[in-house]
Amino acid sequence: MGLKSNPFPSRLNTARDPILRSDPVVHSRNQHRWEGPLDEVSLSRYERDGFLWFEGFFNQERMTPFFDELKEMAKDEKLKKHEKVIHDPNSGDIRSVFGMHELSQNFSRLTRDPRILGMVRQLLGSEVYIHQSRINDKFGFEGSGFNWHSDFETWHSEDGMPNMRAVSASLMLTDNNEFNGPLMLIPGSHHYFVPCVGETPDQNWKDSLKAQRVGVPDRDILAKLAERGGIEAPKGPAGSLLLFECNTLHASNKNMSPWPRSNLFFVYNSVDNKLGKPFAAKEERPEFLAARENCAALSMHDDFPELANQGVPPLKRDKR
Repeated sequence: MGLKSNPFPSRLNTARDPILRSDPVVHSRNQHRWEGPLDEVSLSRYERDGFLWFEGFFNQERMTPFFDELKEMAKDEKLKKHEKVIHDPNSGDIRSVFGMHELSQNFSRLTRDPRILGMVRQLLGSEVYIHQSRINDKFGFEGSGFNWHSDFETWHSEDGMPNMRAVSASLMLTDNNEFNGPLMLIPGSHHYFVPCVGETPDQNWKDSLKAQRVGVPDRDILAKLAERGGIEAPKGPAGSLLLFECNTLHASNKNMSPWPRSNLFFVYNSVDNKLGKPFAAKEERPEFLAARENCAALSMHDDFPELANQGVPPLKRDKR
């Protein structure tokens, strides 16, 4: 597909300047903007920074069953050999498990928790579905870092996601501190699409999920964006929640501490932003990385009514 028909060109032969964002950041328009649990202060902060941080969103006790289930999955020898499971390139430990909402009913129901889904629907201005889900683990002294990137750059180039209308919900299953490789973000970076140099290799996902080498922004551009917006690394106890916009640049360091870091990611995409053909890859990635078949809108499901006073209030059913 030529550059003229692609508003977000990337994986190029030569460098190109960042492109000022034209897509909205909050997609609920006019009076619908306030139809949800997020107030104007939160919406404006999300528009400005590209993420929202909720320390202690759920209590730590609520996270324990999910973490225990992950430990049981780690013992499943059949699962370890599945292509959904990505191993750390250095230690060989499990780094990521994809398709969590399909592997576990508990995780599937969590994707539809009204305290999370309400905010996501408000930000994206529509019904939503799960584009991708995963657990990212960093074992103590072992967990590798991950290079700077924009998720949208990958999802647009390799999955054919048309526009910036997706949001990631990262739920901390363990404490995230300054020592165990927390996620780092560049506030305000989502206002620019950064084209990247380098053609997408065939089946790039098999290597990029271990160590990203293609789709990495130029260091001079990264430095300018960081000088303008700074770098933030949200830290907090298990149960904390990070919502970040699909084009926000982020990375993480190696875990040099004795404490593991385990974060759950649900990627929500608007039902009006379903995938097409990849813009800069020869073939589509597997379904567990980029949903094309299971794109039904999520309905709310509250397993934990006793948590009604935690986090933010549930979203009222809209009339759209």
